[in-house]
Amino acid sequence: QVQLVESGGGLVQPGGFLRLFCAISGISFSFATMGWYRQAPGKQRELVAVMRGGGSTNYADSVKGRFTISRDNAQKTVYLQMNSLKPEDTAVYYCNADLRPFRANPYWGQGTQVTGSS
Repeated sequence: QVQLVESGGGLVQPGGFLRLFCAISGISFSFATMGWYRQAPGKQRELVAVMRGGGSTNYADSVKGRFTISRDNAQKTVYLQMNSLKPEDTAVYYCNADLRPFRANPYWGQGTQVTGSS
C-alpha cells in the first residue's frame, strides 16, 4: 500500500520558518520525482517545488530563495524548508510522488496546514 504522510505544518509569524516532512512508503522512491504543492482557500492547487530523482529542482517564482526542497532516499523522506514565511504562504501543503512513465497518475498525501499569521 502506497502512503505519503506529511507533517510539520503549523502556525507561524511572518518572517518565521517551518520544515515540512513527507514520509513515503510502498513505492520505489529513489527514481520518483517528488514535489510539494499547495492550495490556498478559494485557489487552485499550485506547484511549490519539485526534485527529480537525479537531484535537479524547480521552484515557483513566489518561493525562490526562501524555500528549499530536499530528499533522503535512504529514509524515503522529502523535506520542504520554508524560511521568511509570508501570510500569502498560508495554504494546505501536499506531497506528490510522480512515477511516470511507470504510472500515469501521481500519488498524493493528505496535506498539512501552514498558516502565516501576525
